[in-house]
Amino acid sequence: MFLGEYEYKIDPKGRVAIPPKLRSQFSEGIVLAKGFDHCVNAYPPPAWKQFSESFNTLPPGRSKSRRIDRFLFASSFSLELDEQGRVLLPPPLRQYAAIKESLVIAGVNTYLEIWSKELWDEEQARMEEEAWQIAEGMETRQ
Repeated sequence: MFLGEYEYKIDPKGRVAIPPKLRSQFSEGIVLAKGFDHCVNAYPPPAWKQFSESFNTLPPGRSKSRRIDRFLFASSFSLELDEQGRVLLPPPLRQYAAIKESLVIAGVNTYLEIWSKELWDEEQARMEEEAWQIAEGMETRQ
């Protein structure tokens, strides 16, 4: 389970360090993909496999199915952490998430989200404003 919020800077080569206490969960590699909220999602390979399999049941004849597949899979990258625990954020993902220098890595249960600091601050403000309304409208997870 991924928890917490970590602020980092991207290095001149486009790499970001994964928080030390979370690195062991990426010993098999890391999959980076576009998140739905203009962030980058980072999955350990088993979590990516489980997530991606949920899209196998979508009907390929529907344009929405094809579009979501393109959105997720055409821009995803399977990578490794280097010896210092860093991963390269590919330029298309940096551009999509508007990551220039400062960023936030947020633990989101089974994966990480990597946000530009500016967009994260905006998202935090929205979450703080709307959390109670969202919680009231949700069904209980079991």
